[in-house]
Amino acid sequence: MTALFEDVIFGPVRSRRLGLSLGVNLLPVHAKICSFDCIYCECGWNAERRGEMRFNSREEVRERLAEVLEKMVGEGTPPDVVTFAGNGEPTMHPDFEAIIDDTISLRDRLAPSAKISVLSNATQLHRADVCRALHRVDNNILKLDSAFDETVQCVNQPRQAHYTVADVVARMQEFRGEMILQTMFLRGEYGDKVIDNTTPDEVAAWLKLVAEIRPRQVMIYSLDRDTPCQTLHRVAREELQQIADQVVALGIVCSVA
Repeated sequence: MTALFEDVIFGPVRSRRLGLSLGVNLLPVHAKICSFDCIYCECGWNAERRGEMRFNSREEVRERLAEVLEKMVGEGTPPDVVTFAGNGEPTMHPDFEAIIDDTISLRDRLAPSAKISVLSNATQLHRADVCRALHRVDNNILKLDSAFDETVQCVNQPRQAHYTVADVVARMQEFRGEMILQTMFLRGEYGDKVIDNTTPDEVAAWLKLVAEIRPRQVMIYSLDRDTPCQTLHRVAREELQQIADQVVALGIVCSVA
């Protein structure tokens, strides 16, 4: 079953992509706030997770993160990475930039070897404060699951009427390679539509955008947790590796998880 993260700071967990990861949840602990409603989201559908729609405060995040970092460092197990994820889209938090500044200060003081990562769906890149904050973290990881608006509308179900792939790609290009592109590959059915972003046309169009964005790294992965849509299927690692090889051929590092 899908589930919410039940604390402001969660984990640490062993991430397939990032190592020993201490999670930071800026969203409610009993609800979900997201600008996407992905059919594969481990937190479930937005409509089913409408508890108290309250962002966790900057002060609470800072205090809880300091407490957990001090404990982990004291036990000799500092995290490899502090990762902003949680019950929705972290960059929607109105104090996101200030929270990133707090986290950098805590990291530098308590666990200087740890990286700071943000997992984002890239819907808030129109905000200057969000972009400034993302420029300051070690791993600015931005999602793009397809080059086609129709596929994104089906798989990610953006809540903004104005969302387009072209606009997101243009904003990603403004990072001038200082970002990591993340893509979920999957197939199955949703409603009356067949879902498959691994077809030759999908992959070719996606690779074209990868070449235009020129991220410093690409992360591709497939289903590993429960999904709200029960008719989706994982893509085999061998297939993912074939896609990754095509990214590498562009001169861009690509990892498979």
